[in-house]
Amino acid sequence: MSSAKPTPPPAPKLSGVAYIPRWFGGVCCYLIFGLGGLISSLTIMPVLRFWPGSYAVKVSRVQRFVSWMFRGFVAMLTFAGVIKVNQTQIKQLNNITGTIVVANHPTLVDVVVLISLMPNVGCVVKQTLWRNPFIRGVLSSAGYIPNRGAALLLEDCAQVLSRGTNLIIFPEGTRTVTGSIINPFARGAANIALRTRSNILPVILRTDVAGLTKQQPWYEIPQQTINMSVEVGDIFAYQTYRQLDSGEAKLARQMTRELEQFYKTQLVHPIPF
Repeated sequence: MSSAKPTPPPAPKLSGVAYIPRWFGGVCCYLIFGLGGLISSLTIMPVLRFWPGSYAVKVSRVQRFVSWMFRGFVAMLTFAGVIKVNQTQIKQLNNITGTIVVANHPTLVDVVVLISLMPNVGCVVKQTLWRNPFIRGVLSSAGYIPNRGAALLLEDCAQVLSRGTNLIIFPEGTRTVTGSIINPFARGAANIALRTRSNILPVILRTDVAGLTKQQPWYEIPQQTINMSVEVGDIFAYQTYRQLDSGEAKLARQMTRELEQFYKTQLVHPIPF
């Protein structure tokens, strides 16, 4: 696995009056993000979507814009003191194509951080988010995939990967429960990799304090700055598993089990309370 800068010591915990600017700044970031998504859906996205070019070119154009927009959001969160991301491995994430990027899921903004580092990427999105007026236009224009059933999901993922677009999947399915290293992995990523003949690139999101977790509402801004390092592991090649004399269901279980063990070995310690 590629080396990354050591994570800095945990930031001091703010309380009382000192915490008010942090809370206000964090909430403003979310409000600006939501408003920006709505405005861009009504203005910039239609222009990018209907500008001349093939469907693949149009989607790629929108994905680059979304990546740029998410970099701005991460910069705002950094300025507000909510999170600080170690971005030492951007080149490695930029150089892959048609690859399934899996990651652990410690915080609310994990997908935003990953997309901000990758201009050529899509992701699987909860069906409920497609009814959100603030981001529905962004999701549709960027060619993101609604989680709408196994058969349709596999077909959509195959189309995305065949275009050379990368695909982000969180095998945990939801944010890691505080006090755990990771949640149990689902077999979706492995099944998609084996059936679409795509490699998996594991990305480790390492955080030093708990914040923006599943147990917290979005407006509960962390009192400590979350130091997050983005670390890239070695490829899990689908050929390695397909050459084994087993059915796809068994291979998917084995691949998932080895992925889960990889993350447990890398993270070691649970997310602190």
